[in-house]
Amino acid sequence: MTNADSRFRRPLGLIALTTLALTLAACDDNTETNTATESGTTATTEGSGTEGSGETASTGTGGTSSGGNRDVLVVQESADIPTLDPGTTYDTGSGQAVENLYETLVTYQGSSLTELAPLLATEWNVANGGTEYRFTLRDGVQFHTGNEFTCADAEYTFRRNLVTNTSDSGNWFLSESLLGTGSNANDDDSITWDKISTAVRCDGETLVFTLPRTDPAFLSKLAYTGQSIVDSAHAKEIGEWDGTEATWREAVGKDLTNSPLSQQPSGTGAYKFVSKDATAFRAEAFENYWGDKASIQNVLIQIVPEQAARLQAFLRGDADMVETGGRAIIEEQLRGKPGVAVLDNLPDISAFGISMNQDIKGTDLLGSGELDGEGIPANFFSDVNVRRGFLAAFDVQTYIDEVQNGVGQPRNFLLPETFPGYNSEVEAPGFDLEAAREAFEQAWGGQVWENGFVINATYRAGSVAAQTGMELLKRNIESLNPKFRVNLQSKQWSEILEDGNRGEEIMIITGWAPDYADPDNFVHTFYHSEGYYQPRLNFKDDQIDTWIDEARATSDAEQRDTLYTQVAERARDQAYYVLMPSNPGILAYRDNIQGISEEAYNPMLAFARAGTYWKNLSKN
Repeated sequence: MTNADSRFRRPLGLIALTTLALTLAACDDNTETNTATESGTTATTEGSGTEGSGETASTGTGGTSSGGNRDVLVVQESADIPTLDPGTTYDTGSGQAVENLYETLVTYQGSSLTELAPLLATEWNVANGGTEYRFTLRDGVQFHTGNEFTCADAEYTFRRNLVTNTSDSGNWFLSESLLGTGSNANDDDSITWDKISTAVRCDGETLVFTLPRTDPAFLSKLAYTGQSIVDSAHAKEIGEWDGTEATWREAVGKDLTNSPLSQQPSGTGAYKFVSKDATAFRAEAFENYWGDKASIQNVLIQIVPEQAARLQAFLRGDADMVETGGRAIIEEQLRGKPGVAVLDNLPDISAFGISMNQDIKGTDLLGSGELDGEGIPANFFSDVNVRRGFLAAFDVQTYIDEVQNGVGQPRNFLLPETFPGYNSEVEAPGFDLEAAREAFEQAWGGQVWENGFVINATYRAGSVAAQTGMELLKRNIESLNPKFRVNLQSKQWSEILEDGNRGEEIMIITGWAPDYADPDNFVHTFYHSEGYYQPRLNFKDDQIDTWIDEARATSDAEQRDTLYTQVAERARDQAYYVLMPSNPGILAYRDNIQGISEEAYNPMLAFARAGTYWKNLSKN
């Protein structure tokens, strides 16, 4: 991937975030929204969330509270829904609505991250060495406008995503697969209309994708809610791109957040749009849905910024599901209360680590800039023994106990153990102060131990989890040598993101949640020299790059597993990150809700309150 591609990659796909609250990067604007993860704590995601009224739950169509109403599902959250246009959906707030208003070609089978099931496609065939995919599309499907779903709608959808491909969408990874670049035509002049129209086309009513090279992750990318099929006739009628070669250049990189399609959505999903304002989103069951009809007729998502108000509404039964604030809140305030059900030990599909910058670009945090006990040089972490010292000094179990209520396991790699490619037989780094001491004694030819250092590190303001993690590391590092000092400073997330992306931060707690269920989405992001997080680390490991590129180029699952194990072992031995533990998820819901279970819960879905589609839920 070129540097231009890198600018289009965004941290955190924001699909079903199920892990701790640290410095998650989620979009390219510098705003911050807290989104419930229903796991350890609250995850920080970037987005454009706004505060709502904080009122108690009502349908907005007559003031009916949820209570015992079997026809209304009421959800309360702190963040709003930025867009209803699939072409730019890249956050959980939007995704939870879009995945129920629209549908993709394929979806996940039950709780599986590896098995895909038909949705708008009924079957598919792969040919030409994995570079051609042919999809047979479902007959008898209507959009919410009444328009019939045809291959032309799918062709238009994917071409539109390739044409627009802004930094506010997940279309970079579709473009990587189909055009060989994550950029749009404004930033990569190799993209032409001929390339786009050849990559996606209809052969009669069969949808055909042609890839420039094999991509083992391609099918899972199509399950991402941002690749949902839109009503092309409706879109063109209300002023969206007309889908032609004559006008495609005008649509390149177009911001779709508040597009006409976002304001007037028309999908094939089991629910259709009713209204959205600053305080609530409303949808109702689609009477002409092709599949099994939804049991709950109305869905209301209310914007309630105050946590206490949400919890009170939930305990009263005025809300069926709420953003709780995570494991500690559920355990202390909700579990065991009348009418409350809890589903625990849900799969964690995020990964976190503390990056160590090997070529710090700024000078503000370097102190003296020398190995003289008053600062550090810009390349301080380029010595593997410095990194090994920090890695061995992190007390993972204490972090699990203090931050995650004792739930979670140490990891050996920045890849969730729930994903293919994670090898649990690889030994995880352990907390070992003697090993840390030995590493520091060897670092920089003994200068680190003799002279000491001062590191000025930051953590996200307001994040207890981030602060605790960094304080644990500080305490253990400073206990080794009185000349070692780690100064901690809280900082706004937007500032950390901006400085980190410029390579000016020394250490950042860095996290990623997947856009699609393939290990490459994590491994390339964290470890490749062209990965998204390289500005935070500034290292190049040719051997790791080679292994990752090889894994990207083969569909042989066994070979990919072997390559990822090699990456994990080398990355651990080279101590490129201080690894944070897994953090299994937990959610609470009213016990009259049916359809929520461990077997049905899929963490790749954006509606993390249930881990399933709204159409699969019912109330008694």
